[in-house]
Amino acid sequence: MKKARNHSRLSINIFQLLSFLSLALVLQSCYSSTAVKGTPIKTALERGDLASKRVLKDSDLKEIARMSRVEENQVFELVDGVPEYKIGSGDELEIISHAGDERTKTEVTVSNSGQISYSFIDDIKVTGLTPSQLDEKLTEALSRYIKNPRIDVLVKDFKSKSALILGEVSSIRGASVYAAKAASGKIYLQGKTTLMDLLAMAGGYTVDADIKNVKLIRGGKSWIINLYDIIEKGDERLNVIIDHGDVVDVPELPEYGERVYVMGEVNRQGIYSLKDAQDLLAAISLADSFTSLAKEENTLIVREYEPGKKPLVMMADLNALLRKADLSQNIRLKDGDLVYVPRMLIGDINDWITNIQPMLNLLLYPEEFESRYFLRKYLHFDRRP
Repeated sequence: MKKARNHSRLSINIFQLLSFLSLALVLQSCYSSTAVKGTPIKTALERGDLASKRVLKDSDLKEIARMSRVEENQVFELVDGVPEYKIGSGDELEIISHAGDERTKTEVTVSNSGQISYSFIDDIKVTGLTPSQLDEKLTEALSRYIKNPRIDVLVKDFKSKSALILGEVSSIRGASVYAAKAASGKIYLQGKTTLMDLLAMAGGYTVDADIKNVKLIRGGKSWIINLYDIIEKGDERLNVIIDHGDVVDVPELPEYGERVYVMGEVNRQGIYSLKDAQDLLAAISLADSFTSLAKEENTLIVREYEPGKKPLVMMADLNALLRKADLSQNIRLKDGDLVYVPRMLIGDINDWITNIQPMLNLLLYPEEFESRYFLRKYLHFDRRP
């Protein structure tokens, strides 16, 4: 019963804090029928419209980085430094025998038991071997019957290893010769395949894809991977190498996808789409300018905030931007930026960051906020005698 009461108290306190923040930060909005209307933050949080950003733990980052450097898995292994596909049941092989200038091609399918028969050799186990390893094995076996046999082994059709890709990806049909044969998002793997390779085989992601929250599921465990960091920042640590049986889910953007927050002494505080508020001037314009109490020369932009880490805080002089046309003050905004117009001059940025952290956690990382400011408190409460 105590736990039930505590969870109820937790929910009540979150909404009490929302109300407190709404009052303290003047989150009441005055809308105009002709303006782009930012959604009040309190309203968005209560409706659950904001997807919580996820903090990538160091342990997860290390594990993801390890998965991006593997030299062997169920799909491939390195042979003399070259990644080669591992043959499996259902694969179709082409074996080419050379006799002088003559070449004889034989097509065989690996049985469910992982065996093939070729020439004088019956039921030879091939699963787990690469084409070059099978070449050596067949050459050695045929040497008992043929002098200096020369053969080549190729995989004609890859059917034993696959990964599933779901969500906001383009039509698989026509993406590639193997992907075109796939059904329900199944992609047949042809060797060493990275996450970005897999997406390319699926035809890429759609315009509605939330590429910052792609989920990789493997062996009952899941990881959230930010494709944006791979594409824009070149972070190859996140470009994991796909294994047989992996599931990749590319989710749809939440209602508020790329967004900025405009708060403080402006007439219409709230959440605005980044495509409508691409720079500071656009954001302030959408918020119907600042109030008479604003210290516009002390406007702050908070960027790249994560719980427990110091964010980048930039200061812009809106007064110089609007009255002196100083375009150097018109900072280009990014997804997740918080634009804050203060009522009084901020003397110590560090103190201001410390004071505003609970609000940033609530806005950007609701799950982290709940854990940091409430669950810990009530777990501690339960341990008291």
